[in-house]
Amino acid sequence: MLKKNFLFIFCLILLLVNLAFAFENKSIDSDKIVKACFNYMRDEASQSTVEMLIKRPSWERTMTIKAWTKGEKNSLFRIFAPAKDKGNGTLKKGRQMWMFNPKINRVIKLPPSMMSQAWNGSDFSNNDLAKTDSLINDYNHTIIKTETDDKNNKIYYIKSIPKPEAPVVWGMLKLTIREDNILLKEEFFDEDFISVKKLITYDIQMISGKLYPIKWKMQKSDQKDEYTLLTYKKIEFKKTIPSNLFTLSELKRFNR
Repeated sequence: MLKKNFLFIFCLILLLVNLAFAFENKSIDSDKIVKACFNYMRDEASQSTVEMLIKRPSWERTMTIKAWTKGEKNSLFRIFAPAKDKGNGTLKKGRQMWMFNPKINRVIKLPPSMMSQAWNGSDFSNNDLAKTDSLINDYNHTIIKTETDDKNNKIYYIKSIPKPEAPVVWGMLKLTIREDNILLKEEFFDEDFISVKKLITYDIQMISGKLYPIKWKMQKSDQKDEYTLLTYKKIEFKKTIPSNLFTLSELKRFNR
């Protein structure tokens, strides 16, 4: 009887150790997948030209934007069209963001409370447009399922929950990432886990030496006729970009 109890306890301990190991690996894998996706989509540095279409039921608006990114934290965006908005710029360094309006020749630093507000009336927030490493550092990631698409690519579905005290506005994110590190979808949920908006990427093409989605569509979950569509007209991935580009003095040089 004693021998049977010993074997039962030994097997139970072995099972619990294996389960703990499996869950630990699952956590590590999901973190690696998210970080690899983030680094693939941003790369070490990039320069791009993007067309932004803001669609509403009774009107639509188009802007041409040039963007520069470096590493996980630095981004600069500048509007080149339409003429009335030309020169408006946005600089993001880590968690800090500034906006420049050439008409009043003034730089405004955005408080944290404005980071979740719409960027230039679009469905992208200030945070969305200048994605930094918050996705990596402020969330715990868990793979909730995997599938294979019709081209035999493995697709990871990942749930991201904010870490305690993380300075984020979302109660949960759901990511859909292809095994080659391409972000296919990101869904944003409030603190009650109700879907607020969805980002879908598509039209994946070979550009600047790698596969990349040309179109990025952001849409509120409760709005069928409203959305914002980003279309990459040109993108060049680089090893580096001069750091002095991401400064307030450079932000004000709207004739670049």
